[in-house]
Amino acid sequence: MSRIDSCFDRLEQQGRKALIPYVTAGDPNPEVTVPLMHALVEAGADILELGVPFSDPMADGPVIQLACERALKHHTRLLDVLAMVKTFREQDGETPVVLMGYLNPIEVLGYERFVELAADAGVDGVLTVDLPPEESEEFVQLLKARAMDAIYLLAPTTEESRIAQVCQSGSGYVYYVSVKGVTGSAALDVAEVERKVRQIRQHTDVRIGVGFGIRDAASAKAIASVSDGAIVGSVLVNKIAELADSPAEIPAAVAAIVKEMRQAMDA
Repeated sequence: MSRIDSCFDRLEQQGRKALIPYVTAGDPNPEVTVPLMHALVEAGADILELGVPFSDPMADGPVIQLACERALKHHTRLLDVLAMVKTFREQDGETPVVLMGYLNPIEVLGYERFVELAADAGVDGVLTVDLPPEESEEFVQLLKARAMDAIYLLAPTTEESRIAQVCQSGSGYVYYVSVKGVTGSAALDVAEVERKVRQIRQHTDVRIGVGFGIRDAASAKAIASVSDGAIVGSVLVNKIAELADSPAEIPAAVAAIVKEMRQAMDA
């Protein structure tokens, strides 16, 4: 059983939902990332999504685009991100870590080398935004052979037949994008999210995490009530941007937001 599955099983036994924060590795500089990861776990994060900086993050809005730019100014590469995960694992062997990003950096390394290095670093799952199921069979098999999960996105506009196909290919959890558009956009319609989550559940037993549009403790609690987990990114990355010139303050400030969400979700 993967660390991701074990995490969701444990939460289910406790009657709780997963809180899954996203941060961009290397933002605002590489020295902040590992302390921030530990601070997020201490604040109540169950799974960490670590963004791999990319020069053309097409699914992301301005907030995360700028985070990638800040990280890339420090030349943060995929190999550096894997090194960060490996350092994190020196103190935390339990919290699942998912890499989220785009295919190009992985293709530069090559599928086999990437999977070998990711497994060695302690990565638990990979979400590659621009790699559709039809083109990912080789990659998915390599991940599965090293007990890593391939995680896919579903959107409000995804048709029924496509939902079934994506759910069949993925594992760990399905990432349901709760709003149309890019990260950091639009307002949540919790009733519509609940309807869509019920539709997805007809096709899979894999857990369903919901992201995009979760801005505060109230929205995290609302989304957690209709899904298996709340995925939060832009509000955290915004806080990092605000404190980019005071990096020592970032772990505590971002952790405070996550702690408030955790308390609301558990209430």
